[in-house]
Amino acid sequence: MEFGLLGAVEVRHGGESVEIGHVRQRSVLVALLLEEGRPVPVDRLLDRVWGDRAPLRARETLYGYVSKLRKVLDLDIERSPAGYRLEVDPSRVDLFRFRASVREREFDSALALWRGEALDGLDSPWFDAYRESLHAERLAAELDRNDAALARGRHTELLPSLRLRADELPHDERLAAQLMLALHRTGNDAEALRHYEVVRCRLADELGADPSKPLQDLHQRILAGSEEERPSGPRQLPAPHPWFTGRAGELAALGPSGTVVITAIGGSGGMGKTALALHWAHRHLGEFPDGQLYVNLRGFDPSAPPTAPETVLREFLEALGEETVPAGLDARAARFRSVAAGRRLLVVLDNARSTEQVVPLLPGSDATVLVTSRLKLAGLVAAHGARSVSLDVLHPAEAHEFLVARLGAARVTAEPAVVTDLVTWCGGLPLALSIVAARAAMEPDFPLAAFAEELRDQPLDALDAGEIGTNLRAVFSWSVAALSDEAARAFGLLGTVRTADVSLAATAALLDRPASRTRMLVRELENAHLVQQHVPGRYRMHDLVRLYAADLPADAGTRLADFYAATTRAAALALEPHKVLPEHESDHALAFGGNAAAMAWFDAEHACLLTEQRHALERKEFDVAWLIGRALNNYHLRRGRTHDDTEAWLVALSAAEALGDSLKQGTAHMCLGANYVEVGQSPLGHSHFERSLEMFEETDDHEAHGGAHRAIAWAAEFEGDLEKALAHSLAGLEKFRLVDKEIRVAESLNEVGWRYACLGRYAEARTFCEDAMRLNRRLGHAEGSAATLDSLAHIAHHDGRHADAVAHYREAVALYRELDNSAELATVLEHLGDVHAAAGEAEQARETWDQALELYREQGRDADATALLARR
Repeated sequence: MEFGLLGAVEVRHGGESVEIGHVRQRSVLVALLLEEGRPVPVDRLLDRVWGDRAPLRARETLYGYVSKLRKVLDLDIERSPAGYRLEVDPSRVDLFRFRASVREREFDSALALWRGEALDGLDSPWFDAYRESLHAERLAAELDRNDAALARGRHTELLPSLRLRADELPHDERLAAQLMLALHRTGNDAEALRHYEVVRCRLADELGADPSKPLQDLHQRILAGSEEERPSGPRQLPAPHPWFTGRAGELAALGPSGTVVITAIGGSGGMGKTALALHWAHRHLGEFPDGQLYVNLRGFDPSAPPTAPETVLREFLEALGEETVPAGLDARAARFRSVAAGRRLLVVLDNARSTEQVVPLLPGSDATVLVTSRLKLAGLVAAHGARSVSLDVLHPAEAHEFLVARLGAARVTAEPAVVTDLVTWCGGLPLALSIVAARAAMEPDFPLAAFAEELRDQPLDALDAGEIGTNLRAVFSWSVAALSDEAARAFGLLGTVRTADVSLAATAALLDRPASRTRMLVRELENAHLVQQHVPGRYRMHDLVRLYAADLPADAGTRLADFYAATTRAAALALEPHKVLPEHESDHALAFGGNAAAMAWFDAEHACLLTEQRHALERKEFDVAWLIGRALNNYHLRRGRTHDDTEAWLVALSAAEALGDSLKQGTAHMCLGANYVEVGQSPLGHSHFERSLEMFEETDDHEAHGGAHRAIAWAAEFEGDLEKALAHSLAGLEKFRLVDKEIRVAESLNEVGWRYACLGRYAEARTFCEDAMRLNRRLGHAEGSAATLDSLAHIAHHDGRHADAVAHYREAVALYRELDNSAELATVLEHLGDVHAAAGEAEQARETWDQALELYREQGRDADATALLARR
């Protein structure tokens, strides 16, 4: 399937056009395609598609568009808490082919991909702005194509198009210079000089500006009868790295020369900053005829202090032909700016320690500057308008390509599985890949499996090729040595974290510091590229950096575990205030103002909580492991995450057994029983139910017994034994009445009513459900009210009261949305669609079913999704 964005938006399959719907549905597709596989949050997607003109039910409409795109185009549009994500082969999208061709300097084939105005027909403010940026890319490619064609002597062929474009873009001086040069080379000096005069007058009259120095220089050379430029300047660039691979996006971000004067390339030690800068510089040598200056500023060199700017300026001035160099930093910086003015220079400032070290070395606006540093150099970005390009790890395909380039295709293809392991364990870090490749190159007779085994068992030991620059521990240590003492302590403590990432609040608990101070410390680590803030407020380390940090001495205590346990408890109580959970103390525990905040926290921390629960069990912190599992239960139910809930309860059961607590064990068995029945493992589920009842017999706890009856009733209904389900529902109701648990009574009244309804006994069902509704409303129990409204709607539908059924379902939908209970929301939406379909309201039924289907897919409820699709 081919996607066309460089003109009217189109999709083609086998050469045939595919209908992709109206403009907003097309907009959703394009907004996802443009992110190149990165997730797009729902709010951002809404803004891109509608701007400030979003309809009242924009989210539901968006869900419908995504569902239709999946169906029409058979696309795997993923949904996660981070948003929607669409990954397609870049070669299938004309925009990405255009950019790839430009990077390879294949300008004619790149420009041939354009069919008209980019994103034609898409009309939101975001698309308007993006369209302008794409047209700027097209113009830059045209101008680069012109330069390349002129260099190959194609001036006669270019002349007609240059004349047309110069009329369309009368203020573009680079284009004017290209036209003048083509005219000069075809013997039309008079016309070239007239064009210069037209441009000069237009700039003066309309902008109050003179032509740029390069255009003035070309004018003078034509007057003198020559197009020769001044003698070349210094050529100080080191050789490019011979096995440089990948980094297409970063090379594109650096852009053609002249688009950004200063670029700061940042990344952790070993990330390939210098390699990127030199690769780009050597590809663009022709654009800097006045010379290229290079200096290693030794910002993180263990063998020497950072190079003083005053020393660098002397070397630069001498390289530029200055015979006398003034004394003092300010005087030398001023002289350097004067000498560099008007020259097309490239200045590469490698391995900078700070913005203060770099600023005196900045020439005037005519030169291009590349700065590399392990720090982000925020001052350079803020005060001097530098573009920041931060390097991340190589994509696995790029890492594989690097090993092929370094070791040869034959050696790599001989051990494909081993190479995959090498790529994985190096984590895309260029230096790690280089060290492994160097060691393998020095031992050509060794199988790659020998290096892979060492890397698996002792990663940091394996990543040492015997010299200080090829010792990963040493390279990381130079970054840590530059930290403040408190930030170095924070780095060591973060090495004890076993979760994939960590929030600011969790980090504050780990460090035992206020959030404001923690933010500053983590910012220092982030500035040094030792941690990455991959989404706002969440931090992670590269696996190899984490291993290095874990080797450092650090005493984390139980602060992080206590934070997770106490905050999970608080979030669970925000969802179910009536829930009984054991106390757990933490000075850094969060508080929640309501349901939405608690669900958002669970969404963000879910993976971390499961990991922390497992590690708590390993550390024999059984109270923590139990509490996290128990507190996650309602969240898992709301999100339809049965498999995750099972995993959490198995860990909680092990903790309860270690504690010797019968009530906790019974609760875990009860919940595991329901989960196993739901996933089709009924015999295992019933064995857990039996074990649960045995445990509760030891406690004589009526509420616990009632809970077990409720779970068994649910399982019986799930398996189709409605009489057994009703009997257990009634037994559970009696148990709750014995202990005067009104919320549990309300829930059980509804469940009894629902099971009567399932048996076709609607009068009895309505009585129980209306009693439940009155009690739920008096108690302010929103979740109980939503469930009971679902039951009442079902009863009304079967009684022929269509309007009542729709009203009840809509009220239930509103409550479940407010509760952020997406699992029950999906079920109720399906029921509402059924009612619309029964009433002949086909369009409303389809829209409602589409929303349910979207949620089923997000939750991995494949059976529900398949069943719904089969009857739509």
